[in-house]
Amino acid sequence: MEYYSPPVPPASPPPEPYVAPPLQPERKTLRNRIGGAVAALAVLLAKFKSILLLLPKLKILSTSGTMLVSVAAYALIWGWRFAAGFVLLLFVHEMGHVIQLRREGIRASAPLFIPFMGAFVGMKQLPANAAAEARVGLAGPVLGSIGCLVPLILWKSTGDVFFEALAFTGFFLNLFNLLPVLPLDGGRAMAALSPWMWLIGFGLLVAATLAFPNPIMLLILLLGGMETLRRWRARKTPAAQAYHRVPRGQRVAIAFVYLGLAIALAFGMDATHVVRTFSDV
Repeated sequence: MEYYSPPVPPASPPPEPYVAPPLQPERKTLRNRIGGAVAALAVLLAKFKSILLLLPKLKILSTSGTMLVSVAAYALIWGWRFAAGFVLLLFVHEMGHVIQLRREGIRASAPLFIPFMGAFVGMKQLPANAAAEARVGLAGPVLGSIGCLVPLILWKSTGDVFFEALAFTGFFLNLFNLLPVLPLDGGRAMAALSPWMWLIGFGLLVAATLAFPNPIMLLILLLGGMETLRRWRARKTPAAQAYHRVPRGQRVAIAFVYLGLAIALAFGMDATHVVRTFSDV
């Protein structure tokens, strides 16, 4: 006996899953890219500024600690004796700023050292006027120049060329800081004399950077350009005009100190200049 089974209809295929079409990537315009880069740079600078403000509060990064780190860094180039003497001259220079800031009634932090970039002093507030800013700026080279007399006297007493080279470096350091460009000390002095000198000083700094290109000069050029541009734009505001209103007698005194100090430092460099030849190396 034969049994017949009716044919079973084939099962319908399962529905295919829904796949969303791929999203088209958003095309970023040049303005968006630049805006993103500027925003990222602003965040980075804000964090860097926060770190700088935090440095004076960290005990491990106190004046003595940063001095030791700087000595170790400079010793890689000059040896530990010269590095220690150079950092001490930097310390004397920065203490000139600290002493004058406190005389002006401005709270200031102790000097903090950054290898290959010198040192800085944190101010709790800005000077009251351009004359006070000039006094604070010139106090560093004044006391720093007096500090250079120590290696000068030691050289004259012992005849050791090591102290001669150290004195020359100190004289050069303080003279370089008298360049009339912000944020150097000479630029602070020009705030009380003539802001037009900032443009001349900036041109001199550009020429020096082209003649002796190095990262430190480029950094000073960048910071100086930003600060000079900011102040130049704000020079006609009532607040800026009041800030730069300095009596004639104070202007004359500041100019006398500035020019006299620059001439004295130039003579100091000439007196301690060591002529080197290839046979000295």
